[in-house]
Amino acid sequence: MGATVQTSPRVLPRAVSYAEVALPGAAIGLLSGAFAAGVAALAHLPAGMVAAIGVGLGVPLALFGMLYCVLLAAGRVGVGAVGPVALLWLVGFPLSRLVDEFVVAQAIGQESVLREPLASFLLFQAMLSLGYAIGFLWLHERLAPRWLLRITGHNDVAATLVARYVEHVSSVGARRRERAADRGR
Repeated sequence: MGATVQTSPRVLPRAVSYAEVALPGAAIGLLSGAFAAGVAALAHLPAGMVAAIGVGLGVPLALFGMLYCVLLAAGRVGVGAVGPVALLWLVGFPLSRLVDEFVVAQAIGQESVLREPLASFLLFQAMLSLGYAIGFLWLHERLAPRWLLRITGHNDVAATLVARYVEHVSSVGARRRERAADRGR
C-alpha cells in the first residue's frame, strides 16, 4: 500500500489574503453605485450619464469599503464600532461624491464639475456621510461574516478576523446576561 501524503491547506500571500477579506466592502461600494445608477435610470437620464453615475460613485465607494475591511482585518478598527466607520466615511463619502461629480461632468461634456462652491459641496456630503456610514456598517456586518466563514480554510487573515467576531459576539452576550441578572435582583 502506498503512503498517503498529507498536505497543509494552501495559505495565500498576505496581500491576497487582505484583498480577499476586503471583497465585502468592495461589493457594498459597487452596490451603492449600482443603486445610484438605478435611481438615475428611473429618472430617465441618458444612458451615458447613468453609467457615469454608477462607475463614478461605485468605484471610489468600493475602494473606501475595501480600506475599511483592511483596517478591520488589521485590527485598527473594532468589530461593529460605529465611530471609526463614521470617521472613515466622513472623508470617504465626500471624496467619492466629488469623483462622481467629476466623472459625470466629463461624461456629459461639461467643463464645470460643481454647481456650488467646493467647500459647500464637501460640507453637505460630510453631513450625509453619517447616514451612509451607518448603512454601510449594517450591511457589512450582515455580509462579511458569512464571506469570512467561507474563506477561513485557506485565508489566515479571515480566520483571525472570524475569531475577533466570535470574541465580540461573546462579550456582547456576556454583557446582556449581566444586565439581565442585574435587573432580576
